[in-house]
Amino acid sequence: MNDRPSRYPSSGEAPDRVAIYDTTLRDGSQSEDVQFTMEDKIRVAEHLDRLGIDYIEGGWPGANPKDIEFFRKVREVPLAHSRISAFGSTRKATNRTSADPVLRALLDAETPVVTIFGKSWSLHVEDILGISKETNLEMIRESCDFLKQSGREVVYDAEHFFDGFRENPSFALETLKAAEMGGADWIVLCDTNGGSMPWEVSLAVGEARKILRVPLGIHAHNDSELAVANSLSAVKAGATQVHGTINGIGERCGNANLISVIADLALKLEIPVTPARELSRLREVASFIFEVQNRSLPKNQPFVGDSAFAHKAGVHVHAIRKNRRAYEHILPEAVGNTQRILLSEHSGKSNLVEKAKEYGIPLDGESPETQKLLSVLKTLEHEGYQFEGAEASFELLMRSTSRDFIPYFDIDFFHVLMEQKGQSEEGLSEATIRVRVGKRFEHTAALGNGPVNALDNALRKALVTFYPVVDSISLLDYKVRVLSGAHGTASRVRVLIESSMDGRKWGTVGVSENVIAASLLALKDSIDFGLLKSGIKPCG
Repeated sequence: MNDRPSRYPSSGEAPDRVAIYDTTLRDGSQSEDVQFTMEDKIRVAEHLDRLGIDYIEGGWPGANPKDIEFFRKVREVPLAHSRISAFGSTRKATNRTSADPVLRALLDAETPVVTIFGKSWSLHVEDILGISKETNLEMIRESCDFLKQSGREVVYDAEHFFDGFRENPSFALETLKAAEMGGADWIVLCDTNGGSMPWEVSLAVGEARKILRVPLGIHAHNDSELAVANSLSAVKAGATQVHGTINGIGERCGNANLISVIADLALKLEIPVTPARELSRLREVASFIFEVQNRSLPKNQPFVGDSAFAHKAGVHVHAIRKNRRAYEHILPEAVGNTQRILLSEHSGKSNLVEKAKEYGIPLDGESPETQKLLSVLKTLEHEGYQFEGAEASFELLMRSTSRDFIPYFDIDFFHVLMEQKGQSEEGLSEATIRVRVGKRFEHTAALGNGPVNALDNALRKALVTFYPVVDSISLLDYKVRVLSGAHGTASRVRVLIESSMDGRKWGTVGVSENVIAASLLALKDSIDFGLLKSGIKPCG
């Protein structure tokens, strides 16, 4: 049975429940940089089901073989909560419903739910399709009726409804009545061009509510960066189904971001959309969707980004130590996120003390050591260091101020040779390095496909006899940024390195006028941090 809201809300009153309809696998896949494989689509559906999503739109079965195959395979997946929907359009003007290939493909998908869109804007009816308004109304009514008579739950998407309502409100509302007469279970008002304002959405939803008995939904696009706001406005006006995608991916500027919509509905409007225990999976699901696209979750994404609950200014950190509500609108843990304290030239002693707690380092905010560390931090940042993406380097810096600190190794000297026979041929690099481990020295050399790779190979070769675990440390990413172009090729550069071992990832940083020296500083911190987290004691 369809779990619809138990009642319509009064104007401005929140409903008992809102159904969440996810179109990541259809509308989201139309994003310029997004491509899902068949395996991706199944895994995404499983994650959405565990999150408690009510409807999952799997694709357009009449458009491509992949979507047809998805609908076949997903039937074998034991979904606990979600209902799968196939997407298509109303019949073509010249076709009978029973013979229309799009409608037949929807039935062949054998999904419990089907979603079709039709035209609500007279501009599209007359100028694009080139048909009469009466024919358009017949297409909507007959298509909904055909699918409903075939035993499907029918969701009708009123495409371009808000544009149509703005230009010709009586005709736009007539198209909704046609869908209702055809037996649609849901009528969804679409801001297809993404140009509507929240107050326009509220007005139009209210007018549709006056003439319909069928539950309403909202499908907002983000071209004016108002998709989430428009979705919430629609709910306040009486909509009880919200369409969107995870992370807001979609064509042009994307769709309403369901991560934000779900969090806002559950935590701000207190409308149950998913169990609290599943709400804490929001960050996991948001990260997963981008992970399968080989993309990183934006740090500043609301609710789930790394920076969503990150505090940098000293006065902010001082305040949240007393009361987290001072600078956090919700508990980060509610959406699966965590509070972070950032270190920078804006940091105060409060930041250092809080970071020390994270590392398990006792630090007195009033001690001379704390003041000295704060001074060193500000000096380093003035030189070009940035620890926001290299917290491993900062933890090592903090630990190095302890009287009990023993370094794993020191670099005594290094030398790099490069040979290039021609512009089109690959060059050869050789690095020589000498490290000191305790009172012992190790002097070695190694080749690489570039100077940094050669240095990395030589450093590992020199250390592996002392610390075999260094071979388990992997370099994931390497970035170089020129800090100021005023001195041309003599400018200082900052190197950021991301490394991993046993599922843990960390970032390190090095700064110098010499890109090779900056790289070696970041490489050294990378290995130092890996050794620290492996629990190995420094060799004496």
